[in-house]
Amino acid sequence: MAEHVEHPAYPVGLRLAGRRVVVLGGGTVAQRRLPALIAAGADITLVSPSATPSVEAMAEAGELTWVRRRYEDGDLADAWYALVATTDPAANAAASAEAERARVWCVRSDDAEAATAWTPATGRGDGVTVAVLTGHDPRRSAAVRDAILEGLRDGSLAAPARRARTPFVALVGGGPGDPDLITVRGRRLLAEADVVIADRLGPRDLLDELPPHVEVIDAAKIPYGRFMAQEAINHALIEHAKAGKSVVRLKGGDPFVFGRGMEEAQALAAEGIACTVVPGISSSISVPGAAGIPVTHRGVAHEFTVVSGHVAPDDPRSLVDWASLAKLTGTLVILMGVDKIGKIAEALVAHGKAPDTPLALVQEGTTAAQRRVDATLATVADAVREHEVRPPAVIVIGPVVAEGPHR
Repeated sequence: MAEHVEHPAYPVGLRLAGRRVVVLGGGTVAQRRLPALIAAGADITLVSPSATPSVEAMAEAGELTWVRRRYEDGDLADAWYALVATTDPAANAAASAEAERARVWCVRSDDAEAATAWTPATGRGDGVTVAVLTGHDPRRSAAVRDAILEGLRDGSLAAPARRARTPFVALVGGGPGDPDLITVRGRRLLAEADVVIADRLGPRDLLDELPPHVEVIDAAKIPYGRFMAQEAINHALIEHAKAGKSVVRLKGGDPFVFGRGMEEAQALAAEGIACTVVPGISSSISVPGAAGIPVTHRGVAHEFTVVSGHVAPDDPRSLVDWASLAKLTGTLVILMGVDKIGKIAEALVAHGKAPDTPLALVQEGTTAAQRRVDATLATVADAVREHEVRPPAVIVIGPVVAEGPHR
């Protein structure tokens, strides 16, 4: 009897731009894999009766088409690639069989042996995409990938020695959205994590680099939609830390700039759990910069003020002194204020700010979807409606808006 020979996978880079890709299941596996497919420009159809808040946000942003039902035979028609990741083994098997009949390359999250394609451990650094396959050992794939990336970053291309480490809790600022803008320390801690509790506004592409054994908890807070209460986030941090896990709370921007990081640090401290705070690049300065707007500029603005706009000026809960802000001559940066900007503009004008003061809204700053909409205090409410500006967007008010090469 002939001896069974196990053939290695044939590595290839798929060019999926504009090509139909079908993803079955809207859970955390899809959440981790979808950003890379979106970045590749694929025409994505998601088939699932439900989805995580982050996946739902991708659908609402128009990054994919969501068919809200279970898998049905024929869903893979005309697809070039399929990711099967539902919680129903029978549906996964049926979809895999359809892919085999239709000759569609198919990845299965529940049964790699039954799949016709495997997802490699991938990472990006210094303009290079690294993809590693080691057969049936995904942890080794991730380790090899990380070693290569580390070598690319420090110029040595030598794998660092592995050493024992103690569990940790880290509140990591992921920056404004571009995965390259997370700090080196933040990326290193993310690579060492057992559990990652991630915000929707964090650099989601980094989740695709995590090895399969890492537990990803979606702490997305989608405006006016589903949300995970802050108390639940605190509880998850404490629970996993007490279980001896290495935990990273991955947040957008900086943990202490409207990120509720101090609440999490206090909750951990109350349980006797120490945490490391890794500062991140705040969107309040990085997003305007990415759009060509300096928050300060010689002879134009000698100061800038950052405020939260999630509460309207006429709301009794507001802690912002809008009358004083209207008198400042520098730059005003407003976060979380898209839906309140009409009332904010009215308040600033009522307190003396010129109606023709230039203003810019920068949506999805530092990402591939970044766009800038210019207006004035007098016209911003109409501009938001006309251009359908959506969160997340950073609002910059002041004469610096008229500076720079992108005016």
